[in-house]
Amino acid sequence: MLEITARMIKELRTRTNAGVMDCKVALTKAGGDMEKAVDFLRKSGLATALKRAGREASEGLIHSYIHTGSKIGVLVEVNCETDFVARTDEFKMFVKNLAMHIAATRPLGIRREDIPKEIVQREEGIYRAQAAETGKPEKVLDKIVQGKMEKFYRETCFLEQQYIRDPEITIQDLIHDMITKTGENITVRRFVRYKLGGE
Repeated sequence: MLEITARMIKELRTRTNAGVMDCKVALTKAGGDMEKAVDFLRKSGLATALKRAGREASEGLIHSYIHTGSKIGVLVEVNCETDFVARTDEFKMFVKNLAMHIAATRPLGIRREDIPKEIVQREEGIYRAQAAETGKPEKVLDKIVQGKMEKFYRETCFLEQQYIRDPEITIQDLIHDMITKTGENITVRRFVRYKLGGE
């Protein structure tokens, strides 16, 4: 039996925008054939997360999570399209898991553009100074800084972070999976993370 690799799943996700698990199932059923897997997803109606992204999501939940020991707390607002979905146990658990992830990983923003410019500039400055000590040419320094900034974003942007309960997927993948399951657009609107005494 053909092994379904992460690269195959990634390619299928890029082509269809379906969730990670749905891509894995589609590839398995298609025996690893990419075109058949695409057809399977289209017929199943699972390749529509991208289309749903433009739909208004004004329902949802605000969830509060207090970590054990009461020293870290999170408030997160997650939106969906209907109150019906917002009231399901599955959606409530999904939002709770997002709040727990925020408590554990301390993201600086939902997207790259949400991270304060002064923090980005400070990080770039540190990486450039470190790279300059290697004595390599300017062009190479730019690539080194760019590579380190990509890693910085993957660690600090909520949507790009590896999900703590399944490091094989990102938070964006997790959201896409939920969009596929519910048939609704789902967005994380905002969050606040508190730590006793500040950080």
